[in-house]
Amino acid sequence: MTRPHLLFVYNADGGPLNALKDLWHKTVSPATYDCQLCAVTYGPLGMRREWRDFVQTLPASVTFLHRDELAAQHGVQGVPLPAAFVLDGTQVRPWLSAAQVREARTLDDLMSLVRASLPAAGPTLRPDAAAPPA
Repeated sequence: MTRPHLLFVYNADGGPLNALKDLWHKTVSPATYDCQLCAVTYGPLGMRREWRDFVQTLPASVTFLHRDELAAQHGVQGVPLPAAFVLDGTQVRPWLSAAQVREARTLDDLMSLVRASLPAAGPTLRPDAAAPPA
């Protein structure tokens, strides 16, 4: 059995200028920052070590994408983000919805959500996850 491939998608665009803009926004006005996944997994110096170590223990391959990369690489647009998906061949299937990720107010909350959503057989679709448009 092959390992599942998970895609964690930030509600932000990629690139160095966008990263600087996001860092400034998270620092100056964290309450209005739109990416809870970024907010809890990144600090001012990059990805939090605890999150990086946690992701490496998952029974899955993991890729992190920005919303523009999700659209460019997989053709998925108009889906509420941040969210997580399962890459099944070329199909991107919902796994953790934006609402679920946004409810994770701390890194511990997010790690608990990921753990609880990973049954022994690997990630499965959550019934409350919104499907990406065709």
